[in-house]
Amino acid sequence: LQHVPFCEALPSPPPTSTMCTWEVTKSAAAWVRVSYPSSLLLLLVLAFSALPVACHDARRAARTSRVANNSSSTAVVVGRHVRSYSHLTGDVRRRKLFSYQKFFLRIDKNGTVNGTKTKDDPFSILEIKSVDVGIVAIKGLNSNYYLAINKKGLVYGAKEFGTDCKLIERIEENRYNTYASAEWKNKKKHMFVGLSANGKPMRAKKTRRKNTATHFLPIPI
Repeated sequence: LQHVPFCEALPSPPPTSTMCTWEVTKSAAAWVRVSYPSSLLLLLVLAFSALPVACHDARRAARTSRVANNSSSTAVVVGRHVRSYSHLTGDVRRRKLFSYQKFFLRIDKNGTVNGTKTKDDPFSILEIKSVDVGIVAIKGLNSNYYLAINKKGLVYGAKEFGTDCKLIERIEENRYNTYASAEWKNKKKHMFVGLSANGKPMRAKKTRRKNTATHFLPIPI
């Protein structure tokens, strides 16, 4: 807009003032025409600047949803994993343990552990009970002694169930089972129940998983 003075003479009294008015000039119209695209451009800039924020919020919401779904799935999987082993606790199997050396492991009425070639030896009938995942207790059915390994690696029969009686049961590659102390180790290595070539119990400190003297085949009764 441009200020343009407009003067009008009066007959009397003599002119002492000047009347003014505003006129829209070409330059003002040009400013209006220029300002319209500028305003539109400003709006576009503001709109596009808001897009990254909206996209970021959308991506964050998607990630939150995926994390929630994954957490739910993991909980289900873990639950299934735990339940799949729950049936083992308290499971009791009646077996004979036939060693790789061709002996039946036995626990006699005095708690002595050794091997026998006699198939019908009543002291070779054992009860194997799961007390935890992968851990069992082995008891002589007729002697009521538990197969045990103490801290020094001695294999013996325990009258009462205790820490020495907890054995890790594992199926080896040759389909035989091994039984290692769940509590005690010798130089960070497992100690196993084993029978020597003459049917004597081996000192558990000298046993190894790969040694076939520690391998037993469970035979159902």
